Amino acid sequence: MNLPATPRASTTLALFCKVVDNYGDIGICWRLARQLWREHGVHVTLWVDDLASFRRICPQVDVAAGEQDVEGVRVRHWVDQEGSFAADEVADIVIEFFAVDIPPGYVAAMAGRRPRPVWFNLEGLSAEDWVEGCHRLPSMHPRLKLTKHFFFPGFTDKTGGLLHEAGLDEARLAFQADRAGIARFLAPFGVSEAEMDSLKVSLFCYPHAPVAEQLAAWADGGRPVTCLVPEGVAREAVQDFLGGVPAVAGAFATRGALTLRVLPFVPQPDYDRLLWACDLNFVRGEDSFVRAQWAGRPFVWHIYPQDEDLHHKKLRAFLGRYAAGLDELATFSLRWNGACEIGSWPQAWQDLQASLPRIANRAEEWRREVLAHGDLTTKLLEFARELGSTQQNPV
Repeated sequence: MNLPATPRASTTLALFCKVVDNYGDIGICWRLARQLWREHGVHVTLWVDDLASFRRICPQVDVAAGEQDVEGVRVRHWVDQEGSFAADEVADIVIEFFAVDIPPGYVAAMAGRRPRPVWFNLEGLSAEDWVEGCHRLPSMHPRLKLTKHFFFPGFTDKTGGLLHEAGLDEARLAFQADRAGIARFLAPFGVSEAEMDSLKVSLFCYPHAPVAEQLAAWADGGRPVTCLVPEGVAREAVQDFLGGVPAVAGAFATRGALTLRVLPFVPQPDYDRLLWACDLNFVRGEDSFVRAQWAGRPFVWHIYPQDEDLHHKKLRAFLGRYAAGLDELATFSLRWNGACEIGSWPQAWQDLQASLPRIANRAEEWRREVLAHGDLTTKLLEFARELGSTQQNPV
């Protein structure tokens, strides 16, 4: 298959996504699908099994539709592994996100297509050294004449980079330079003018994070803090802070130095603006983790938990790259993820708070370093063209 040097609107791509982490999986795939279409003219079919989760970050999604067009992307509800497909239904490029099993009927049609498609397994993000050696490796199908290639996002020039849309930096810088604009954006969430002068924190984490301890540290601290938390996140700890009031969008309470406000889930562009508007962001999984890096603000990552605490190794690998010389951030991050003893949580927060200016400088420096390696979407299409120009398709 010979993909054009610059993809035309006739280039097609099928992206298969199963939602495991509620919003992270579909968040990544939705950003990728939109960028492929908007910036590269690639016709994308996004297969996704959980339309309800999809709708929370993209309100245009119809959860009852088997097939629909959303912002130029064809969205198909992936119901099961059944079904047969004709060879001409197979896209030029096929991506399985995080090693999902594509329906066998679709794989069989891939083998019957001429020319055969370029097939990728788009893997999860990791800062571990072994990723560089596995990026772009081939894997032969055990029965069919098909080859799949692994594509790893990452933080170095020997990986696939990170998702980053054209114009993102310009939009962020303009937004962050406009204090009145930030106030207008936050006002519908209830943020007052007085709260604009506080330390503004967004909180997005998994249920097992030590949120109650952190809320207490903020409330008992000497600096005013406004914490903005999406509805459904850390529900028990948030509801306790609210005095038993249901932790639904619009709920808020002030205790000591802390004002906590519950936000509705917002579309992805508004979530990006929320990260841009805050002074410190707590993020989780992969999608919000990457967006926090593009925000150029200090952040704390809550990594997706894995058996045998393998995620702690992954966390330490990232901190080794990002937080060298920022011991307060590294220690706090490890504690936040249960990778070391908590000790005195108020002291851990005070240490982190004192280092926020240095972390902010590192955040901007890191953003420039990673972006210099290129963006994931462009690098993925470049690799697809490379494979398409050399791939043999025996009859």
